[in-house]
Amino acid sequence: MSESRYGAGAPTRPPAAGAPSDVGVLGGGRMGAGIAHAFLLVGSRVTVVERDADAAAAASKRVLESVEASVARGTADENAGVIGARFATSTDLADFARCGLVVEAVPEDLELKIDALTRVEAVLAADAALASNTSSISIDQLAALLERPSRFLGMHFFNPVPASQLVEIVRGDATDGVLVAKAREWVEAIGKTPIVVTDAPGFASSRLGVALGLEAIRMLEDGVASAEDIDNAMTLGYKHPLGPLRLTDIVGLDVRLGIAEYLSSTLGERFDPPNLLRRMVAEGKLGRKTGEGFYLWDAP
Repeated sequence: MSESRYGAGAPTRPPAAGAPSDVGVLGGGRMGAGIAHAFLLVGSRVTVVERDADAAAAASKRVLESVEASVARGTADENAGVIGARFATSTDLADFARCGLVVEAVPEDLELKIDALTRVEAVLAADAALASNTSSISIDQLAALLERPSRFLGMHFFNPVPASQLVEIVRGDATDGVLVAKAREWVEAIGKTPIVVTDAPGFASSRLGVALGLEAIRMLEDGVASAEDIDNAMTLGYKHPLGPLRLTDIVGLDVRLGIAEYLSSTLGERFDPPNLLRRMVAEGKLGRKTGEGFYLWDAP
């Protein structure tokens, strides 16, 4: 059941060159809303499907506020009403049937993603593309449960999506090469830079980023330096835009823990999560979303 529909009779324009005309996003949290925002701004019609009416309403608010912020900053070339008329939320997966691309953006849990992807694939046209926004789970492992693995790939967006410049395209063993080329076009159409990696634990970005983040946590745990000084070593010494501990707060300590546990199980003990990370997650100190992690944040 749809919670909102595309605006009847609203002014429309063709999508930007290379952008899909109809995009679906499963999950309207921070990442899913950001993905929806990116495609809306280039003229795609976007449907976000959530688990229930309350979640759909929250997703709608999140996406439309992001659109309004882009309009206010002058980074959108249409007004918020016109852009919003291309947006709908729903609680019914059948509303993805018209989409040429659906991006799964549910939490980083293997069983949850398998269930979500198989249910979405069942309603898609045979030639539609299905992508996962997973940051670490094997694309081949997910594809093994699908009926059309050649139409499946990873599209790993980065948080916050509106400001990030990178999308990591992950090619599985069965992924059609033509689909990979088309995914590059989609990413370039939304103004971001694609990189293409083969399926491997953590891909390129998470594997490197988590390794740095875990070592920073170990350094803090060992009393080498304060969180601020560890972060400053990377922002000032290596010109990273954010230090690894502040970035962990933004990503979410629970998310980083889940990725580290997966990488530890596949790549070995060098990715074992530090005890400090496990303790903070157990205490509910998850970073920005809870107001406290390695730093104190304004209440979410």
